[in-house]
Amino acid sequence: MIFLQVGRLRLFAATAACLALIACSSTYRNHGYVPTDEQLENILVGVDTQDTVADIIGQPASTGVFAETGWFYISSRVKHHTYHKPEVINRELLAISFDEKGVVSNIERFGLDDGRVITLSRRVTSSGVKSRGFFAQIFGNLGNFNLGDLTDDQ
Repeated sequence: MIFLQVGRLRLFAATAACLALIACSSTYRNHGYVPTDEQLENILVGVDTQDTVADIIGQPASTGVFAETGWFYISSRVKHHTYHKPEVINRELLAISFDEKGVVSNIERFGLDDGRVITLSRRVTSSGVKSRGFFAQIFGNLGNFNLGDLTDDQ
């Protein structure tokens, strides 16, 4: 009987240890797509157009301010570890630039080390609408107009 209890206790301890190790393991998430160097070898600067680039490596997820000037392929790998803040461990950006005729003018690849941290600011202009309730907005203007202004009596 004692051997059974000790065996169960060891089994329980081993199971608890395995669960604790699994809970502390990191998970990784991949986002985006960047073509490989082998795929890029098929694109010739000064020869290929947006249509041929789309046929070779596909359409990008992002384009420049004007889609005719640049295409961007972005990929990142993020590490999630327990309660810690997610950490970007790899980021890659491929920029293909086009001239005014839509012909490839440049291909550049950037990594996480090449990037700069850009602080985003949110500038929100208050409309004042949120400070009043629905019915206050509807009925609030009932006394704010003059019926004389609506007639054409001059």
